Amino acid sequence: MAERRIIIRPLTKEGFASFGEVIETAGAHHYAINKGMTERFHDLATVEIGGDNGRTLVSLFRGKPYALPLTLDLLERHPLGSQAFYPLSGRPWLSIAAPDAGGKPGTPHAFLCGPDQGVNIRRNTWHAVLTPLHAVSDFLVVDRGGDGNNLEEYTLSEPWLVVES
Repeated sequence: MAERRIIIRPLTKEGFASFGEVIETAGAHHYAINKGMTERFHDLATVEIGGDNGRTLVSLFRGKPYALPLTLDLLERHPLGSQAFYPLSGRPWLSIAAPDAGGKPGTPHAFLCGPDQGVNIRRNTWHAVLTPLHAVSDFLVVDRGGDGNNLEEYTLSEPWLVVES
């Protein structure tokens, strides 16, 4: 059987639009606050919270780095809320997302995110686990807490190999 490959491409708002939003200051609505000492980049992502007793969580994730090429054999989704990741360590990282194909992941897409780019993955959208590159990295994560099961995992019977171009 031929090896299934995914080519990593740069993260853009247009390329990621079917999976969620890109979080970045470039082109964002912004204005000065605190007597001009702070620039506020406003409303960068839509946090989705559903289900019973849902609430917004703000967490810090510290992820160990992955090496390329990467064997992708697990995807997950969160049916009750969106999940936003923003890097804090100044390093590039990968965001991998897939469309839904009848209740399971379709063909994944891999995006190389810059050190100043985050993503907000829409509610119920398949995606890979946090995928830092090169070194242990910290991420600010905004997602949903509360009652109900907000995690569905899917192990791929045929993995994908995520590669640079």
